[in-house]
Amino acid sequence: MEVRKALTCVLISVFLWAGDAQDSVPDSVLNCCEGDVLFLLDSSGSVSSYEFSRMVDFLAELLLPFSLGPDQVRVGLLQVGTDPHLEFGFDAYSSQQGLQAALERTKQLKGDTNTVDALLVARDQVLKQGVPGGARPDLPRVLVWLTDGVDPGEVREPMTRLREEGVAVLVVSTGHGNYQVLREVASPPTEENLFFVDIDDINIISEDLRDAIIEIIRAERLHVKSVTATSAQLEWRPVLAGTGYYDIQFGPIRTGQTGGTGGPGTSPGTGSGPFQRITRPGDASSAQLIGLRPDTTYTVTLTPKANLEFLNSLKATFTTQTVNPPQPEVQTLSTVSVSESSSSSVRVSWAPLLPHLIQDYQVEYWALPSGPLRVTSVSNRQNSTVLTDLQPDTQYLLTVSARQSNGRERAMSVKACTQEVLPALSDLQLTTVGNESVQLRWKGSFDGLRGYWVTWERGQSQRSTLYLPPNRLSTTLNHVPSRARVCVSPVYRTARGEGLCCTA
Repeated sequence: MEVRKALTCVLISVFLWAGDAQDSVPDSVLNCCEGDVLFLLDSSGSVSSYEFSRMVDFLAELLLPFSLGPDQVRVGLLQVGTDPHLEFGFDAYSSQQGLQAALERTKQLKGDTNTVDALLVARDQVLKQGVPGGARPDLPRVLVWLTDGVDPGEVREPMTRLREEGVAVLVVSTGHGNYQVLREVASPPTEENLFFVDIDDINIISEDLRDAIIEIIRAERLHVKSVTATSAQLEWRPVLAGTGYYDIQFGPIRTGQTGGTGGPGTSPGTGSGPFQRITRPGDASSAQLIGLRPDTTYTVTLTPKANLEFLNSLKATFTTQTVNPPQPEVQTLSTVSVSESSSSSVRVSWAPLLPHLIQDYQVEYWALPSGPLRVTSVSNRQNSTVLTDLQPDTQYLLTVSARQSNGRERAMSVKACTQEVLPALSDLQLTTVGNESVQLRWKGSFDGLRGYWVTWERGQSQRSTLYLPPNRLSTTLNHVPSRARVCVSPVYRTARGEGLCCTA
């Protein structure tokens, strides 16, 4: 009872502190950002109550430093279950005290992991701009998916649609999910937006995940959009309030140049060198860059100019599109098959074999539904490999990835089953107990045993059979002719094991 009281006091203290936490975090975090962040939280039955409470506590810690409100960061929470449940929308809370209390009240849904339907609701939230409860126009939108990785469903297509519509997708997996799927749905760069962590250690990624979110929704940002082979559109958040002007300088990045707005032999201020300069009035929020070279990487710097105030410059880098027609993609992986299955191994093969294009092959495999992930690399001159140390009578998901030297990758998956172990019968004894009657005794009781199959001859071309449950290790047969052959075989789920025979 004393321990329970102490814990209660600690929790009360934590939430009292959370209400005033914004007074103790740096201004660089408090007022850093402006955007809408929707958390997609796995609340299904595959997540234990302990794991769910750890996830909610993690969200509370992750969001604590942010300033909330209509002109700063807004947060929504959508739970994944049999039916998706919007715990709260973007305009629900404008203070940390309200948000932290709402997270504390959040209850787990249980049920199925219906992520696909939840993504439909998420898409409606982050794309319905300009209406109550929806995302704000012209501001970054982020979807953070927290999942245990167990059977998320066909999420590739809806996640891809969200990314194509401008939503940044970050993924946190606390289980052994399909790495290939999670890597495909996370926004690039994957190494910064995809996190795998044990639920007990989830707090170690708080800072990295928070930094990834800040990097997307930071208020001071120069956007480059609608890039073609010869033009690009710049967009920024107005900071001059109609006074002063914006100075914009842009030019190609030459070999050996890593940044800056000029270099030896350039005149970025006059536009006489490779760098060009344009200006826009203080109430502008966009500019069109024209006359660009195709397939060229450019750097652009926007500097707000005000009479009495120094404001930071904003920089961005982009690459114009190529004018050459895209080359047809080589089908580096078209078939994946399995063969030579045994109780502890299986051979996986793939085609075609293209060593001049492929850097290496990677095979990922794990026991369904949630076994540990195992990975093996294979030379680019091999089109098959044998996976060993597998569990008998188990279904595995195998994913083969063909990784090209240019960074492209193609993957295909296939399911494989290992064979059941079928121990043979041992020590069959036959004893005569009367006229045309014999007693059979044997040793058995193996793992996975379903029963015993007894067969014996009853005359010319006649055979009798008898099926016995697994707990029977003896039986008596009547009307067995002299010198008749009697056999006993163990029966398993998939087949009969090797039996023994005696002659009466």
